[in-house]
Amino acid sequence: MSLTLGLPPRLPLKFLPRSLLWRTFLLIALLMVLSVTAWAAIFTHTERDSRAQEMAQMVVSVVNLTRTAIITADPLKRRELLLELSYREGIRIYPADENEIVAPLPDRPLLKMIADDVRKQLGEKTRLTTQRKVEDENKPEAQFKTLSGFWVSFQIEDDEYWVMLPGERLERVKTWQWLGWGFAALALALLGAYLIMFRVTRPLNALTIAARNIGLGKIPPPIEESGPGEIRTVTHAFNQMSQNLVSLDADRALILAGISHDLRTPLARLRLSAEMSGADESMLDGMVADIEEMDKVIGQFLDFARDMAGEPPESVELNAIIIDAVEQFHRNGSNVKTHLAPLPKLILQPMAMRRLVANLIGNALRYGGADNPVDVETYLKNHQVILEVKDRGPGIPSEETERLKQPFTKLEYARTGPSGAGLGLAIVDRVVRNHAGTLDLLPREEGGLVARITLPLKKAT
Repeated sequence: MSLTLGLPPRLPLKFLPRSLLWRTFLLIALLMVLSVTAWAAIFTHTERDSRAQEMAQMVVSVVNLTRTAIITADPLKRRELLLELSYREGIRIYPADENEIVAPLPDRPLLKMIADDVRKQLGEKTRLTTQRKVEDENKPEAQFKTLSGFWVSFQIEDDEYWVMLPGERLERVKTWQWLGWGFAALALALLGAYLIMFRVTRPLNALTIAARNIGLGKIPPPIEESGPGEIRTVTHAFNQMSQNLVSLDADRALILAGISHDLRTPLARLRLSAEMSGADESMLDGMVADIEEMDKVIGQFLDFARDMAGEPPESVELNAIIIDAVEQFHRNGSNVKTHLAPLPKLILQPMAMRRLVANLIGNALRYGGADNPVDVETYLKNHQVILEVKDRGPGIPSEETERLKQPFTKLEYARTGPSGAGLGLAIVDRVVRNHAGTLDLLPREEGGLVARITLPLKKAT
């Protein structure tokens, strides 16, 4: 009995960006925000104790000095002393009132610590508040007015007095400035993180574009080897791989072109010898047909070896290319029907498109049967140009469609049926990819195959 450790299912994080740049930037931003928040919490906690002691000592000193000044001052000048304290220091002294309403201190840790320190030094009977309501002489009975500030009580013999300090003295000085500097530092750090990640991901984006071009059969120019050391190493390896692919492709094309060209000369001599041999007419026709088939295979080799990506694109009419290709099949007696919708002029490679149309029609005639017509249709759909070549042949199984786009591949029944090198669809697929299009091999209703070419609608200007 085996035990399987089950991993929790992966959560769908569709809301996250897909690019490395923004994912890493958001992660760094989150870590920095958490770091700044933790720093602010630690700073507030450690600063609160010392600040509470400082504020409590200031309150105690103000109360003691005020109490001593009132006791020692000349009664005749006491009023002037109180006015002086109020004018210069913002400190006001009021006698306690039996009908006053004293609000409890707000539930704030700093105020609680200040109150505890003040009571330790001035006595447990000391009262503290931030709001004190007294009767308003200008209003009817039972009406009160609220006096805000920081109030501390003290005793002179049997009388109780209040000292009111401005509330600003207990507030943190210029809190908004600290917050402003904190946000400024955070913004600069995030900007630096973005620039660092942008410098890392820019070469990766260039690698992605170059790799996509290679997948389309195009040869990208060498990528600039910049950025961190690891990125430069990857870029250098990619440039080396791209150069090796170019060399391999050039060698393959040279070999195929050389062999194909050398084979055509003896084929021409064989045909001439066969026609001059005086052999039976039926035998002679068979020999000539075999030689012509071999010549067609060699032609496919040459077409496949050509660098069709190097042909300059031109403003052409796709329907005109199709009509020209179909006329050549009509001269040979082939049954090809066209259903062409009006199309705008497109930016295409004319020779490559002629080979594409000819290969598709040739395949359809070869495998569709001589008595069955081949239909060629064009139309516009969803801002795309569609070209379809339809036959009534045996069709292609869906699981084999991608394999048949590779060079030198054929279905099993095709190996014993019509001859060919297995390069027709490979040439078509290469041309389509050079035009940023797609090739689909689909089953046709009531039997047969539909070879559908989808091209982006790039109108000529």
